[in-house]
Amino acid sequence: GTIRETVVNRPDDDEAKVIHDFAYYWPHYTPITRRQDHDIMLFTFSKITGHAGSRIGWALVKDKEVAKKMVEYIIVNSIGVSKESQVRTAKILNVLKETCKSESESENFFKYGREMMKNRWEKLREVVKESDAFTLPKYPEAFCNYFGKSLESYPAFAWLGTKEETDLVSELRRHKVMSRAGERCGSD
Repeated sequence: GTIRETVVNRPDDDEAKVIHDFAYYWPHYTPITRRQDHDIMLFTFSKITGHAGSRIGWALVKDKEVAKKMVEYIIVNSIGVSKESQVRTAKILNVLKETCKSESESENFFKYGREMMKNRWEKLREVVKESDAFTLPKYPEAFCNYFGKSLESYPAFAWLGTKEETDLVSELRRHKVMSRAGERCGSD
């Protein structure tokens, strides 16, 4: 729900590379605050449109040698990407590009997606507000260059907290709600 800065950076180590994960850096989830220009930036098709079955991701890499190593790694570990997935992804990205030209909220993919995420978050916030046990983070507004105005983030996931010490994961699972503990995401 927020843009984070580099966590580990070793400027003295010529071999160390900072990798920026932009899986959720899309205007229907979070304000696009600035042009990103990093040495290695990763994206995934599954988060932009929900087409996880296509198994497509891409990277923008400035260093040609690093890019070659990344391609070699992908080929060795996955035997490449199916042509069917590549063609389907290219077609969907072209459709997305065309919808972005539309001013209509129902035809522009990101405007429609943003409104859908906003509605879902409003419903979730209402449910949590009625609870004595749960909390949700409030994300700060930021100016979105895509929409040209200040907006709140509506992440594709909810970081649910508790007001008092409790085993939240067990409690949610007892009610058949899938969840992961904070330790899996670097939190206590």
